Amino acid sequence: MNKKEKTTVSKFIALILRHHPEEIGITLDDHGWADVSQLIEGIRKRYPLDREILQEIVDEDEKQRYAFNADKTKIRANQGHSVPVDADLAEAEPPAVLYHGTADRFTASIEKQGLLPQSRLYVHLSADEETAKKTGRRHGRPALYLIDCASMRDDGHVFFRSANGVWLVRHVPPRYLHRIL
Repeated sequence: MNKKEKTTVSKFIALILRHHPEEIGITLDDHGWADVSQLIEGIRKRYPLDREILQEIVDEDEKQRYAFNADKTKIRANQGHSVPVDADLAEAEPPAVLYHGTADRFTASIEKQGLLPQSRLYVHLSADEETAKKTGRRHGRPALYLIDCASMRDDGHVFFRSANGVWLVRHVPPRYLHRIL
């Protein structure tokens, strides 16, 4: 399987593990884990997939979207779910500032309501500007916000960090946002 084909399969796996497991007839447990054999069997209805290719997709994913359990019988997305799961996220002390990239067309709403998780369970924040800018560019002309996490934490907001390093929070009220792009 070439790189382009792996990317296509990886995006489909993300769709299944984050949003629509029913599309291939599987279910996620309460913590977002899916049985690897069932996932492979379901994906094979559309794309060629075996354990070796799945392992390559997990290992080569630059965003580290997926994780196996210890014996590699289960797999889950590290974050980004729209289906209700408890991803076993531990509360974490954020850095003083984090970043959020979005499309410029959403800024009026963001500046009124703050950052909302929309269809996801959490708002995703980046530790660096460049990652946030890349995220914003995926959705159109980018806008970039600096988040005052120190003040948020002082005010009682809880932060989590996913297994792949993405910072997560339920909501970022407007007073903690500073547009920098």
